[in-house]
Amino acid sequence: MKISYNWLKDYLDFQETPEALGEILTQTGLEVESIAYTGAVEGGLQGVVVGEVIRCEKHPEADKLKLTLVDIGSEQLPIVCGASNVAIGQKVLVATVGTTLYPSTGDSLTIKAVKIRGEASLGMICAEDELGIGNSHDGIMVLPQSTPIGIPAAHALELEQDAIFEIGLTPNRCDAMSHIGVARDIRAFLKHHKGIDLPIQWPEVPEIQNAMDSSPDIKLVNPEACSQYMLGEIKGVKVTTSPNWLQKKLMALGISPVNNVVDCTNFVMHEMGNPMHAFDAKFFQHSLSVRFAKEGESLCTLDGKVRSLKSNDLIIDGDGIPRCLAGIMGGNEAKVDESTTDLLLEAAYFDPSSIRKSSKQHGIHTDASFRFERGVDPSRIEHALRRLMHLIVTVAGGNPQGIRVIEQQPILKKEINLTHEAVNQFLGSTLDEKAFESILLSLDLIKKGASLWEIPAYRAQPDQGENFPI
Repeated sequence: MKISYNWLKDYLDFQETPEALGEILTQTGLEVESIAYTGAVEGGLQGVVVGEVIRCEKHPEADKLKLTLVDIGSEQLPIVCGASNVAIGQKVLVATVGTTLYPSTGDSLTIKAVKIRGEASLGMICAEDELGIGNSHDGIMVLPQSTPIGIPAAHALELEQDAIFEIGLTPNRCDAMSHIGVARDIRAFLKHHKGIDLPIQWPEVPEIQNAMDSSPDIKLVNPEACSQYMLGEIKGVKVTTSPNWLQKKLMALGISPVNNVVDCTNFVMHEMGNPMHAFDAKFFQHSLSVRFAKEGESLCTLDGKVRSLKSNDLIIDGDGIPRCLAGIMGGNEAKVDESTTDLLLEAAYFDPSSIRKSSKQHGIHTDASFRFERGVDPSRIEHALRRLMHLIVTVAGGNPQGIRVIEQQPILKKEINLTHEAVNQFLGSTLDEKAFESILLSLDLIKKGASLWEIPAYRAQPDQGENFPI
């Protein structure tokens, strides 16, 4: 599981370096397997600088090529360019000889000094997709005239450096499947080992009235596999590319941006740990059912593969047709794209064992199934949905129609008998009762009696037995 150092600081204002933070995470049981220092895109745009086109003329041997001379501050580079929009005076991004680019699609590319139709070319003037920072290939990127020449592309594009932690998350640590979850443990560690008491900065989550109308008809056919299910509705969205800040957050974790709606679902999943799914509402005109599949049914998933469904596969049915492999991967037909105007947003608690079986059965392992298999926080599902709706309206517009709660079974409180003597005996530690209680309280446990503690829902999942991550 990948966690961003910069992203963590959105929720907790710590001052530790990435190396020091890696040691802290490992001590809390979140073993850091590696730390990668990177920009917001693969390779960090090393070797790509800002240049100014000071000469541009037609290639004598090719109608669609141009001979340019680009000033990058330290030298002037002759570059053969095929972009139709290149012109004198532009501030552009230049990949110098020896630079390795990681395009949005295809293999990496290392820039070499070459001759093209007899003319020397000592670099490459780049388009957005060639740099791996977007999907546009309409022409080279043109920067504002105020951009200084010679500065690194990462600085010009405000792609700040980051440290990405690769955490070997064990199955019992469902509480740490998000940036906020990890921030909670850092906060507790800093409080008790350094005496620094920092507040968690929770993201903005406004209230949304539960005023969604009764269409479509929604049925939870198999509640044993889904103890909580709710839908949010937004009408009149404009689906397009995400703003730069959102794309950069996802790309730092190696996630390719899709569009502003899908990117919001991925953002909130990595922020709060709750996977959610966005449907195009036009595929649910009359009904939506959460049910087990029937033998012989099939579903073309988002990866383009047609899946033969089994009777133990939990699906989301729209107007009588399988639209999604619940908790694992959406269907290709009901996906959100540029033609989508109305959304249904799904938030749920799916039975971990059910998701685990289907994921293994179909050989699909996604960020969503990773979390549902371990058990998401059942107490924050509506909170996460409201956060998602607010974020989508912020970046894609639209009018929120409200939330419908279809199923919300009571969350069983988990309790454990625990004393500081038992902990000291097990760990070989010397905690006194005051320190012991302070640590448990900072981990959000509630003292119910002399030695009885109630465990918060995000730390106690149904299929973990007594092996709670406290």
